[in-house]
Amino acid sequence: MKAAEYIASFLAENGVTVVYEMTGGMITFLLDSIGAREDISIISMHHEQAAAFGAEATARMSGVPGVALATSGPGATNLLTGIASCYYDSVPAVFITGQVNTFEQRGDSGVRQAGFQETDIVALATPITKLARSVRAASELPSALQSAFVEALSGRPGPVLLDIPMDVQRQDMAELPARVSVAPPEVPAGVGRAMDALRDAERPLILAGGGVRAAGAGRSFVRFAECVGIPVVSTLMGLDVLPFGHPLRVGMIGTYGNRRANLALRDADCILALGARFDVRQTGADVVAFRAGKTIIRVDVDERQMAWRLPPDIGIAGDVGSFLDVATELVADGTWPGREAWLAVIDSYQREWPDTAESSVPVGIDPARFMHAVSATMSGASAVVADVGQNQMWAAQSVRLAPGQRFITSGGMGAMGFALPAAIGVAHAAPGRSVLAITGDGGMQLNIQELETVVRLRLPLKIVVLNNACLGMVRQLQDELFDSRYHSTVWGYGAPDFVAVAEAYGMEARRITMPDECAEGSAWLASDPSSPSLLEVMIDSTTCVRPKVTFGNPVYVMDPPPDKDGS
Repeated sequence: MKAAEYIASFLAENGVTVVYEMTGGMITFLLDSIGAREDISIISMHHEQAAAFGAEATARMSGVPGVALATSGPGATNLLTGIASCYYDSVPAVFITGQVNTFEQRGDSGVRQAGFQETDIVALATPITKLARSVRAASELPSALQSAFVEALSGRPGPVLLDIPMDVQRQDMAELPARVSVAPPEVPAGVGRAMDALRDAERPLILAGGGVRAAGAGRSFVRFAECVGIPVVSTLMGLDVLPFGHPLRVGMIGTYGNRRANLALRDADCILALGARFDVRQTGADVVAFRAGKTIIRVDVDERQMAWRLPPDIGIAGDVGSFLDVATELVADGTWPGREAWLAVIDSYQREWPDTAESSVPVGIDPARFMHAVSATMSGASAVVADVGQNQMWAAQSVRLAPGQRFITSGGMGAMGFALPAAIGVAHAAPGRSVLAITGDGGMQLNIQELETVVRLRLPLKIVVLNNACLGMVRQLQDELFDSRYHSTVWGYGAPDFVAVAEAYGMEARRITMPDECAEGSAWLASDPSSPSLLEVMIDSTTCVRPKVTFGNPVYVMDPPPDKDGS
């Protein structure tokens, strides 16, 4: 077989059922070989960044490395944002770029470029991948692909990149592809010590980070949390570990977190952090105040991450899933102490600080109340996919996730334009179920071309565009720091009629402008779960994300202060 056929067979052998791409000359042999198979679908996108986001979302839903292809030069460089998104959010993915023929490359000549669109994508991608290499001969492919999949899935997951020249893709191969075997994670040391500290605490709290999902430990986490009966707060990336309404769920912590969750952090005397990075958006700038009076237990597969910024009192380097399985065995005898007084405190915070009591809406539709309405109608969706900006935080604060429903967003990279192509990836990972995509007017314009992909493939995407006619997150910052000088966020910014754009692509669309339209608009959006539709929700431009930690304050000191309205 040809090398391109070997690559296609290897992907199928290792559970890949869909690849995302934007075509180009240097990947035509690869596409032809993959397209000849019935067990892999090719999803043709309109931008390589969108292809990368689609691959990322498929991986996050399935646990199988997402795969995206791009041609040399601008095709390869357009992947970089999506590659970085996978890297920072620990998502396993394999990116394959075509490269000019080996005999057309500049080599050590010192010239800037030899072949047309020749670009050293390996050098560019190395800082944001676990592995990036050029495959110089077909004989290297078996080991290169094996290494790529093992590296993507092992330890802290992440992306890899293989750059394959066009002439290598045409070379003959005799070897047959094999299934990759990834060694199971070892049981981490120190589980008993951590559980003793948690047992002795009067006000213990579990902090669930993105590492829970990265470890594929969602079910193990629920079993553990219910065994110990300890309240759970989450980071943005751990938002979906427990559904809305679960008795142990408190909410999201951090700069734009739920006040009730940040207050729980303040009052806890022991925190078990599972796969949480403890970056400034999670802890606030004052780490001394964050850790005051607390025993901090951190479980993380990445020792360097665990030792960074907020070193734990008890550090457990290892797989979160393995930790949870062992820890659950230690408490499965039912003798774990109850925490009635502590749970009562948490319950009082839940009742005193619902998200709708926090919103700052001068006029028109309240994003928090809209999130409640759309959540009620979209409970059957496989996932809620949020973009980046105010829409992301409104969703994270107020969306009511149904049991089993995932929350997918770009965390570490924070890439606007993520939601629409990522929702396409979710739809292919969970076929037959609708997907709720929430974006803003700014984020929607970054990959708006993928509306054609959605319509062409008849994907059941339900798209919400929260349109506040500005780039609201930065506009909010300009109010705080720049005396409301709205350069590039309001001044010099514009957006199209999204209903008209969606209809031009052949998608049904509506717009709502008043609070009493939220329930009806949400019901319309969900009325036909098998076809795509778009709902534009008009939000007043001055609406802010509230509550919010202002820089320099501890994470539990949020604006507006509790007594601002006399409460």
